[in-house]
Amino acid sequence: MHEEQPETGRARVDPAPGVPRQRRRRAADAPAAPAGEGRRDSRRRAAAAKRNRRRRVLKWTAGTGALVLVAGCGGAYYLYKHFNDNITSVKVQLGDEAERPKAAGDALNILVIGTDSREGLGRQYGDEGSTGHADTTLLFHIAKDRTNATVVSLPRDLMVPIPDCQTAQGKRIPGSPREQFNESLGQEGRDAGCTWKTVEKNTGIRVDHFVQVNFEAVKTLSTAVGGVEVCAAKDIDDSGSHLKMSKGRHVVQGEEALAFVRTRHAVGFGGDLSRIPLQQQFISSMIRKIKSDDTLTSPTKLYKLADAATKALTVDSGIGSVDKLKDLALDISKVDTKNITFTTAPVLDDPKEKGRVIFKQPDAGQLFAMVAGDRSLTETAAPPAPADTGSAAPGTPAATAPAVDTKDVQVTVRNGSGKRGQSGPTVEKLRTKGFAKAEVGSDAPVAADTTVSYQPGQEAAAGALATALGLPGDAVRPAAKADPKAGLLLVLGKDVLTASAAPSAVPTEAPEDLQKVQADDTDACAK
Repeated sequence: MHEEQPETGRARVDPAPGVPRQRRRRAADAPAAPAGEGRRDSRRRAAAAKRNRRRRVLKWTAGTGALVLVAGCGGAYYLYKHFNDNITSVKVQLGDEAERPKAAGDALNILVIGTDSREGLGRQYGDEGSTGHADTTLLFHIAKDRTNATVVSLPRDLMVPIPDCQTAQGKRIPGSPREQFNESLGQEGRDAGCTWKTVEKNTGIRVDHFVQVNFEAVKTLSTAVGGVEVCAAKDIDDSGSHLKMSKGRHVVQGEEALAFVRTRHAVGFGGDLSRIPLQQQFISSMIRKIKSDDTLTSPTKLYKLADAATKALTVDSGIGSVDKLKDLALDISKVDTKNITFTTAPVLDDPKEKGRVIFKQPDAGQLFAMVAGDRSLTETAAPPAPADTGSAAPGTPAATAPAVDTKDVQVTVRNGSGKRGQSGPTVEKLRTKGFAKAEVGSDAPVAADTTVSYQPGQEAAAGALATALGLPGDAVRPAAKADPKAGLLLVLGKDVLTASAAPSAVPTEAPEDLQKVQADDTDACAK
């Protein structure tokens, strides 16, 4: 209904809409209040209105709280189920437990395998339809006290023995005394369990879990966090990865992120060893981004990250659920980024095959012993207490021997344990510790204890061998028969089956000239 129009023809504006006219007239007839009192009345009315609004909000919340709780629980259940259904898990077959390295206790060793599979990706990445190999492999060690972590990159072009393995489907695949490391996955149907066994056999480090990622994982995870900052020390134009990047800092995600971690021809010496620092830089930056407030306080980014991660990863059955992956992520998140050290296993050019590398000994063995012994590459953690040898073999561990060039020491390993298959793993272990000329001999009569026999002049070498294996001093003895052409003789006794030999000493320092970078290093740039 419209108000009556005044004679001027303009609409009369109601000065107090919604208030009855009678009340307005009484208000108009009332004496005017002093100016100060009017202001106080205005403030009181405003405060009263605010209290009324707050009461209405509280009433609404109380009235719908139960509904919100039920809906939230239902949403959480479906979210949990959604993430759980995303996960692909594999039950790995690791064979005889007695042949595996000693457990790391409360420390964790996670094998991260990046496969170069092109299945379903078309021609844009080359090698269309390839099932892929272990193109990028990192061993992520998390200290038992969660104060530090060490991430060891294993070059794909590394030549190593690959052991026999059995796939999750039960297929048995023969091993090889010498093969390129990346063929521990994909070749002849080998799965991640075969890569797992290969790492354990060649490093002496027990692996607890594996995580496998593909090209899509790099793209989706980098996109989920809103991009990852990287740095180029020069202009990069790589024909293989199709990365074109100007000198300086960039935030990459999706296809560009994948191109960055695949780049090798346009950086360094143009090989796999030149690509590893780029991957370490990228992963370090992603860890910083994930742990930043920008990600942790954004529900949208957290959802995208969790959704992308659970879709992109293939894991072992031991962590094949949202709960177990969450617990693993929490363990990793406890480590400060400044105490996460990335390094590369020390290697040399392979004298037998161009373009391939072999472990540089004894440096590689020294690094692996530090990781297996939970010794940090940073200076934040105190050295672990000496292990309790309990029922160790009689005697004390062999004293530290004079410096010996172990690569030239001939060692014959004979199995006197009474159980087949002990000599081969021991030879592989010795090679990782620098005894490049260790070889398998014929079986020996069954013996209770493991011994090292030496010829005149070989005392220091025998001591070094005993130290490498953690044998007591009385395990070293002169050979019963002199033979100037013979090397050291290692006879494995029954004690190897019960792990009764004392543990080898854990190195206190990393090898000289070891390539290292901290995860909080924001100055690292691709060169």
